Amino acid sequence: MANVALPDALILDFGGVLYDIDYDAPVRAFKQLGVEDFAGIYHQAFQSPAFDQLECGRIAPADFYTFLESHCAPGTTRQQVIDAWNCILVGMHASRIEMVRALGKQTRLFLFSNTNVIHAGVFEAWMEEHIGLSPFRSAFEGIHYSHELGFRKPDPASFLALCRQHEVDPAKALFIDDSKQHVEGAEQAGLETHWHAPVKDDVAVWLSQRGFKLPESAFLPD
Repeated sequence: MANVALPDALILDFGGVLYDIDYDAPVRAFKQLGVEDFAGIYHQAFQSPAFDQLECGRIAPADFYTFLESHCAPGTTRQQVIDAWNCILVGMHASRIEMVRALGKQTRLFLFSNTNVIHAGVFEAWMEEHIGLSPFRSAFEGIHYSHELGFRKPDPASFLALCRQHEVDPAKALFIDDSKQHVEGAEQAGLETHWHAPVKDDVAVWLSQRGFKLPESAFLPD
């Protein structure tokens, strides 16, 4: 794989590829608030329309919280709902900054994340406090959040729109995501793809095998 030419552009997912998330955490948290099957309305591979609307910027946070509260036990407070929703966000290892900085020197680098205005505020504040937001953002030519774009993965049109915006040939772009359905959408749009398994793998290892040159500081510790 190391002899294969590097892509003209690399598009990275955020949560699950760069930033650690725990899909089971809100399931546990909302169960304590009386929601017995939170995974039935929100999961990595599926979510109800309210979550799609939030990720496309079509519903206000207050209305979204009202939707969540409607599933909770009587007496549940707004703050309890906020905390339960945000506990999915774990944090980011400092090596990820070193990794994206190295990648950005070797190809055009973009970020494309299905996220929402609530979570974006939380994880950007966490990064600013713990590892620095500016060094991370400056490594990318473009950072795209679904709630700002108005569309989301896995729609193949979303990948084509991003490529058109930046004058990138989809056939010469590589997309990495931890959600299988997003990878399949990118494949339908003509991009090279890699499905990343965050629990098992360090994405830096695969990227180095793909031909990118990364410093030791870009890898997760053993």
